[in-house]
Amino acid sequence: MGTLIYRVTEDDAGKRVETILLGPMEVSHGLLSRLKRRERGICVNGQRVYATYVLKAGDLIAADVGDHEPPRHLEPVEMDLSVVYEDEDLLALDKPANVPVHPTKDPTERNLEQGLLFYLPAGVYPHFVSRLDKGTTGLMLVAKSGYIHERMKRRLHTESFYREYLAVAEGIVEPASGTVDAPIGLAEGSTYRHCVRADGAESFTAYETLAVSNGRTLLALRPKTGRTHQLRVHMAHLGFPLVGDWLYGTRSNEIARPALHSCRLVFVHPVTGKPIELESPLPADMKRLLS
Repeated sequence: MGTLIYRVTEDDAGKRVETILLGPMEVSHGLLSRLKRRERGICVNGQRVYATYVLKAGDLIAADVGDHEPPRHLEPVEMDLSVVYEDEDLLALDKPANVPVHPTKDPTERNLEQGLLFYLPAGVYPHFVSRLDKGTTGLMLVAKSGYIHERMKRRLHTESFYREYLAVAEGIVEPASGTVDAPIGLAEGSTYRHCVRADGAESFTAYETLAVSNGRTLLALRPKTGRTHQLRVHMAHLGFPLVGDWLYGTRSNEIARPALHSCRLVFVHPVTGKPIELESPLPADMKRLLS
């Protein structure tokens, strides 16, 4: 999205334009500061105005909410991307295993951010609404501007943005369903590994058994918060680490990653208000664990 348009209502009359930008137009304070500096950042009826401009019913506000520069400078790289949904503001990917979302310490390792820079038109930059660990597969949502990204972030962990994962855990999970309410923080002496700890950030995961096979449990996991490694940490905390999770369980010769897949995204489009529902089936490497 480059320009955001809003028609002033009778109820809006007499308010400053900045009030409408921060309110129903859902512009963040940071973006409002940038709009004030742009040549035609805030216009009313085609004329540039100050943020303190007082509005009348019927006025047409136009805000230049596009990205004027990339979030950071990366070299675009051509990649085979599985785009399962796309419109002017958003796209959704079905992420393969063992591809990082962002650059890693290995400069030769390709990542999805570089792949999207190659895929998207010039001047459009990816902003990841939902991120997945390198080994995790499945659906993830990407905004095409910082403005849309900000609007989607406000919807995370609300009824307007629902995520569901499939996981294969070691053992027969008991009880078969429930909610894990256990705070998560960094493990002592680590900058990467997390654990359940009393002084951690509150974290909630709902889980449900879908099938039991081969001494393992296929689970549906629904995070109600978004902590780093939350699903992996919570299942390990219950005593049922994910198969192949070398960090919180043990390595496996059957799968070269934690058995975790983002299978469902349901969200309300921030611009159109339309409900969007996306699904991705269980990948082959996880199916084999249950056979």
